Amino acid sequence: MAPLSGFPELLPGQKMVEAQIVDGLRRTFELHGFAPIETRAVEPIERLTGGAEIDKEIYAVRRLADDEGSEPALGLHFDLTVPFARYVLENAGKVEFPFRRYQIQKVWRGERPQSGRYREFTQADIDIVAKDALAFHHDVEVARVMAEALAGLPVGPFHLQINNRKLLQGFLLGIGAPSPPAAMRAIDKLDKLPPEVVGDMLTAAGLTLAGADAFLQLATIESRDDGFITQVRDLGVTHELLDEGLAELVAVLGGCRNLNSDRITVEVALRIARGLDYYTGTVFETRLAGYEALGSICSGGRYDLLASDGRTTYPGVGISLGLSRLLVPLFADGTLTASRSVPSTVLVALTDDDSRDVSTSVAQALRDRGIATEVAPSADKYGKQIRFAQRRGIPYVWFPADGADAGHQVKDIRSGDQVPADADTWLPPAVDLSPEVVTIPKTAE
Repeated sequence: MAPLSGFPELLPGQKMVEAQIVDGLRRTFELHGFAPIETRAVEPIERLTGGAEIDKEIYAVRRLADDEGSEPALGLHFDLTVPFARYVLENAGKVEFPFRRYQIQKVWRGERPQSGRYREFTQADIDIVAKDALAFHHDVEVARVMAEALAGLPVGPFHLQINNRKLLQGFLLGIGAPSPPAAMRAIDKLDKLPPEVVGDMLTAAGLTLAGADAFLQLATIESRDDGFITQVRDLGVTHELLDEGLAELVAVLGGCRNLNSDRITVEVALRIARGLDYYTGTVFETRLAGYEALGSICSGGRYDLLASDGRTTYPGVGISLGLSRLLVPLFADGTLTASRSVPSTVLVALTDDDSRDVSTSVAQALRDRGIATEVAPSADKYGKQIRFAQRRGIPYVWFPADGADAGHQVKDIRSGDQVPADADTWLPPAVDLSPEVVTIPKTAE
């Protein structure tokens, strides 16, 4: 049977790489005080579709036995932000604000699978949510935390690009656009569609030809310093919301400037709008150098109105890393792999079938000291047991004592070195204690 398209599955070595990367993300997030949460996989359809044109991407969920459709219409969540907003409302009396959360979980989208886009995938999110008002410095903070997390990954470099929807909306209001949200959804497609096609979409959204041309000129502006301000002003559009967006964008860029390195660059890109209308200010997108065709692998922004119970509003800002979107293509082209496909550092050989208890005792002594160990499945000739370890990528084979005068021996099967060893004291080099993430540079095509 052919594999289901859009539902990637990982081999053991790939899963170990993912686990190490997730552990690194957790460490970074927790160092900055973000606490882990988990939300349910399903939400009411009406909550998932509210305020955004994403209903065709939702997988509906129902019990097969519910023939009459008596239960509420449910759907698998397509991101982690919408369920998080609901989670905040339901737990507002149990958490302290500003609430800092990270969440690493599966999401589902019923879209057409293609490179870097899947129907089931893992995301890693961070968000800061406050009660009534969220200080702007948190926009800078989430950008800095995710930039630090990305810089610690074994791949890169990354380009973290920022914009501000107030800037875009203010510009559109300044040129008399009748529907700024529609125009922003159109400009957000510039990475996928030619400018002339996007221009037609802008005029269809009510912009004049001159207005569409001015907005397209704005969207071409990119900068790693404050020089973008002059370029925006030179377009001759004025509006107080444009000024506010410019000021906020300058603040985020300035707050992240000292993070620029050979691993990550932070830059302004005024074409970024983010398609979801719940974003209200700062927006982020991130691209991996050499894999620009994947589009953004890490995105998010400010949302001031997404979570509200009618009395209290809980504004937030967050950014989401598409783990599957990043890792699966790198696994597929061999750029990212593990030094071995099993966690085992040692294979304890079997002298004969009657001595399995001896080998098991040695293995347990090594495990008690944190050394991943397995026992050979059968008492074949030692040469065959060594070849079994080689096929699995296990670096050491342990030979239990054979006779009263013989001692234990351990063999590094890569170098051939074999030395006496005691299971209560022997340690391999630290590099061999667990599989390492191996990055192989992508060759130019």
